[in-house]
Amino acid sequence: MLRTPTILIADDEPDLRDILRTVLESAGFAVIEAPDGEQALAAVRRQPPDLLILDYMMPHMTGPQVCAVLKQDMILRHLPIIMLTGKSEVKDKIDGINAGADDYVVKPYEPTELLARVKMVLRRSTQELEANPLTRFPGNTSIQLEIEQRIAAGRPFAVCYIDLDSFKAFNDHYGFTRGDDAIKATAGVLMEASRDAGSPQDFLGHIGGDDFIVITSEEKAEGLCKEIVKRFDEAVGNLYDAADRERGHIVHANRQGEEVKNSLLSVSIALVSSTDHALQHPAQVATIGAELKAFAKQYDYSLYVRNRRKPPEKHAGNV
Repeated sequence: MLRTPTILIADDEPDLRDILRTVLESAGFAVIEAPDGEQALAAVRRQPPDLLILDYMMPHMTGPQVCAVLKQDMILRHLPIIMLTGKSEVKDKIDGINAGADDYVVKPYEPTELLARVKMVLRRSTQELEANPLTRFPGNTSIQLEIEQRIAAGRPFAVCYIDLDSFKAFNDHYGFTRGDDAIKATAGVLMEASRDAGSPQDFLGHIGGDDFIVITSEEKAEGLCKEIVKRFDEAVGNLYDAADRERGHIVHANRQGEEVKNSLLSVSIALVSSTDHALQHPAQVATIGAELKAFAKQYDYSLYVRNRRKPPEKHAGNV
């Protein structure tokens, strides 16, 4: 069950707070209120909300003053803030942004615009807070939320779990910097493949390390997986030194000090489709994905698997 986001409204006009409360609660948000800047600051410190809506002009502390104080707090500095102003002058907007506000809305405003901005700021804040620093892809919190939303929508969708094979050997052989290059190259492959073979609604996430996820439509899923496999195999050679690339493997010492051959990097994709399974929870999706990925990693070439009935075809990957 999704947690209800809480929004704190800070405004010295009771009528405006009532209007805002009605708009936000009707959209499914929990709302708390503060009549001035000082009380808003105290409420945030007492129980931080998911988002703060600050009026520009308030008694005791103005919106920009509250905003500036919060941005100096190491714990609360990431709290997303929308500034409300009764003026449309550029200076007011600039002052709010300079104080650290993430967005602003000019009064009077349309409820639909306010809701759109609230949702945008919340979504952007969530993704930025837990985005992978290497790829800038959303992390596990956003991934789980996206799967929950796809399940709740009731429309067919597919989740592609992507994992690199032989990555540890590559990382140990070439070092962490080259390993990071391989991760970033994989992210680039996923973005290009999604752009050319996916849909505009595709979601790309970075679970961690060499594990990625792409959530797409059912009708695009298999074509997208094939495109990822194709593009990855075309790009992987550029990650290796010329001699290793020509040999088709690297020679690496294992933990016992023995030299062993390791294949070049390949990609394994586990395709979990809502048309194949009655998906009801992100944990169920992850469990099915782990089983399929373990099956895929038995093979020493890039592929995707959708079930485990027979060995996948090399490079086509369709089972």
